Amino acid sequence: MSVNPIELNRPIRVVMFGSGPELNPDAKEFLCRLEEHPEIEFLGAFCQAPSQSWGAVFLDLWKRRGWLALPLFFIWVTRKGMRFLLHPVEEIVRRRSLTKITDRIHFVANIHAQNVLEEVGALNPDLGLIYGSPILKPELFEIPSLGTLGIHHGKVPEYRGNKTTFWAMFNGELVAGVTIQKVNKGLDTGSIVRTGEVSTQGRSYQAVVHELETLGLDLYIQAILEVKHGTAEYKPQIGVKGKLYCNPKPGDFLEFWGRQIRRRVGSAK
Repeated sequence: MSVNPIELNRPIRVVMFGSGPELNPDAKEFLCRLEEHPEIEFLGAFCQAPSQSWGAVFLDLWKRRGWLALPLFFIWVTRKGMRFLLHPVEEIVRRRSLTKITDRIHFVANIHAQNVLEEVGALNPDLGLIYGSPILKPELFEIPSLGTLGIHHGKVPEYRGNKTTFWAMFNGELVAGVTIQKVNKGLDTGSIVRTGEVSTQGRSYQAVVHELETLGLDLYIQAILEVKHGTAEYKPQIGVKGKLYCNPKPGDFLEFWGRQIRRRVGSAK
């Protein structure tokens, strides 16, 4: 275990790396928290995406999910509308907060392009923060003087890769985890800064995901502040390294949802 000995006597300067034609709600909430926190100076966000449009969202889903893109796109549009209908005040406040930092959120075709590397370097960040970005190369994540942290919605080293909350529930785990780690050259193999977990027993996938996202945001902010104050502890991953999980296939989703339905029917009897 190592401890970061540096304490900053000013707000810690951070830059975020993401991806996708539109930021997820939890990523937007994360940006708002960064901007509003008095001990954090949000310099900007760089998100890899070929374009920003509903069509780009659908193409991104098609690339990752195949024929499931159509129902998933419908769900995305529905949730987008329902969030505003169910929580109008909260959504208006968030949109106003995001409007203030729009000029610092950059969507780029290639996050590792030379001009992007130069722009990130010119910001002179203390700390990089990953939230849903593509796999970053050292030439980018080593630019911040204190390195880069990433959030992974999964327990490590057992659950690495994509959709690990889904796979934890698919495999019958009693808990699902979230990890804040210092990024290195490996995939989900960095030193652990913060961890948390939530119960999966008798719960829906969406409920578990929502609680993990909320917990993860809190842990992420705590980790950033620990780096700022020089109290962050970087613990090596311990245990057997699990396989590298990939995005579920349609058959995996169908099997999982079938189990969920049978469980609910059984518990109702």
